[in-house]
Amino acid sequence: MKVVILCGGLGTRLREETEFRPKPMVPVGNRPILWHIMKFYAHHGFKEFILCLGYKGEVIKDYFRNYQWYSNDVTLKLGAAPQITYHNQHAEEDWQVTLLDTGQTTQTGGRIRRALPYIPDDEFLLTYGDGLCNVSVPDLIKFHRTQGGLATLTAVRPSGRFGELSLSGDNITSFREKPDSEVGYINGGFFVVNKKIGDYLKEDSSIFESDALPKLATDGKLSAFRHDDFWQCMDNPREVEILNKLWQQNTAPWRVW
Repeated sequence: MKVVILCGGLGTRLREETEFRPKPMVPVGNRPILWHIMKFYAHHGFKEFILCLGYKGEVIKDYFRNYQWYSNDVTLKLGAAPQITYHNQHAEEDWQVTLLDTGQTTQTGGRIRRALPYIPDDEFLLTYGDGLCNVSVPDLIKFHRTQGGLATLTAVRPSGRFGELSLSGDNITSFREKPDSEVGYINGGFFVVNKKIGDYLKEDSSIFESDALPKLATDGKLSAFRHDDFWQCMDNPREVEILNKLWQQNTAPWRVW
């Protein structure tokens, strides 16, 4: 099953990081967040990726074209007969990566639409290039197939950003500073999707989240797989710091490999 990763957005809320590189290339530890997402899927046995590129897609192309160079220790022999010797092998030898230029201004639905001709199976996995999770991908797929719909999203509870108050009249009865989770579920990405989704994505201007998903929900073809464990997006500098701290402390929940 192919894994489609949306990598083309501008990342405007993280401008200090994305002025010179796309958001999926913002590092967590010494690797781009995109690498962490791909390692997570590869651990579950899904190693064929379609990266939907847009803004500064050449940076991602350069990274994978020179993956051996970036990932291994190297000895260079200079002169008339130059030679490069790689001293170790990375663990991604069996990955297949399709780098698909889906346009600078194409919306998320349009990017998915452009990826469909590269998907031979009836189903594919889909996620964003700026979020990490420890959802069980096999369980997610199994759940999707029992629902009989066209798409299943992973429903997550985002980390609380503000203190939570319980009020009785004008009195505060309890206070929790930045609770672990908020009340409602949100779309956490990590989808399983049927190729018939193309019927809901007619144009490059189609927005997956505001065009296709509401229509799928209305038609009864969208399911939610509840995931109450770890999920974290990378939308602002604070969230970059959170992910890097987890990695540096060897407590990253997504590191299942």
